[in-house]
Amino acid sequence: MTATIDSMTASERGRTAAPGHTLSGGHIRSRRALVEGRLLVLAAILMSALTLRVAVTAFTPLAKQIGQDIGYSTAVVGVFGMIPTAMFALAGLITPILTRRLGLEATALTAMLLTGVGSAVRAIVPDTWELLLFSALALSGMGIGNVVIPPLVKRYFSDKLALLSSLYIVAVQLGTVLPAMVTVPVAQAHGWRISLGMWAVLAFVAALPWLAVLRVRKDAALADTTEMPAEAAESTGKVWKSPLAWGMAFMFGMTSLITYSLFAWMPTIFTEAGASAGFGGSMVGLFALFGLGAALAAPMVVGRMKNPFPIVIGCAVFFLAGFAGLLIAPMSVPLLWVLFLGLGPSTFPMALTLINLRTRTGAGSAALSGFTQGVGYTVACVGPLLFGALHSMTGGWLAPFAFLVVAVVVLLVGGWLACKPQLLEDTWN
Repeated sequence: MTATIDSMTASERGRTAAPGHTLSGGHIRSRRALVEGRLLVLAAILMSALTLRVAVTAFTPLAKQIGQDIGYSTAVVGVFGMIPTAMFALAGLITPILTRRLGLEATALTAMLLTGVGSAVRAIVPDTWELLLFSALALSGMGIGNVVIPPLVKRYFSDKLALLSSLYIVAVQLGTVLPAMVTVPVAQAHGWRISLGMWAVLAFVAALPWLAVLRVRKDAALADTTEMPAEAAESTGKVWKSPLAWGMAFMFGMTSLITYSLFAWMPTIFTEAGASAGFGGSMVGLFALFGLGAALAAPMVVGRMKNPFPIVIGCAVFFLAGFAGLLIAPMSVPLLWVLFLGLGPSTFPMALTLINLRTRTGAGSAALSGFTQGVGYTVACVGPLLFGALHSMTGGWLAPFAFLVVAVVVLLVGGWLACKPQLLEDTWN
């Protein structure tokens, strides 16, 4: 490529030859290089997005089998359910620091390498604590990827935010669905270690296009201009003053709390109702699969609405209907309950899209992404553990689902604040 990737600003992409003038050969080559550079970054973003949930949904259907093999109790399942949100919360705090020091692209590469190493090593460890440790490493990489992708989308594709948001969120959903659907059959055929560890390959493959992006930048002998400018470090300290940011954090956090509680405990809910472990795992996969349509449609719809709060209300209704079904008659029409529950987390792609739609600058997007996911996942990390604790204390599912109903109420309040037509930079002073 003859042009550097970091020269791809929105204004440059929008330039055309003036009327009556033709583009020179050099201009044509330069524009071709810009297109090729954007395609390389697009491939890197989408491949990275595929990795951002695999360590969660590859483990959940195998949790009981792994526990029987290496020796942990069912109570530890709640701890494993809490690790994803805890690591994602930590990533929300440290990723802005990494982007200032390394740049967005190098931070994305680091995320993929951490994910790959953690996913590979946890599949071969002999005891519970090592499994926890390397699961946390893999999930920290995924958490960094969660935070860094929205500002990368805004940086390279500010002219197509809704479309690119749809594409990468669909990739996240696919990376959620596929492990849940295939992990049990692979474990039955080849053992749980192969089933758990094979997803490391995906993360290492996702690192390759980021290496190519960084190589282009190095060959151009230019500094990494994706580092957050000095003023971003100051402005991020003001995010906590913004009602918009708190609304985003609570909408995102409650969606994550509910989603990860269901990821962790849905198989148990179904097996206690008389279903097989394979059926429980397939329901987790369908739970994620039903969100694919929402992941594709929500960013496009949100981008066309001045205030998308009615969508949040609809998602709350779906959640409540699904909770009622699982609580009262889980095996009556399980596909319907899981469909409702799969549509409820449409507030997740909404939040990721609003991170860019509710900010004026790339620095604002990075700040809001870090705050939303840092605070949101911090709140969410108690969900799977508390859901399981309430079940253990009461011996039933009424108290755990009552807890999730409270989370839906908080989600509605957060959504009301987040969906107002305003920009972060106008609200954090």
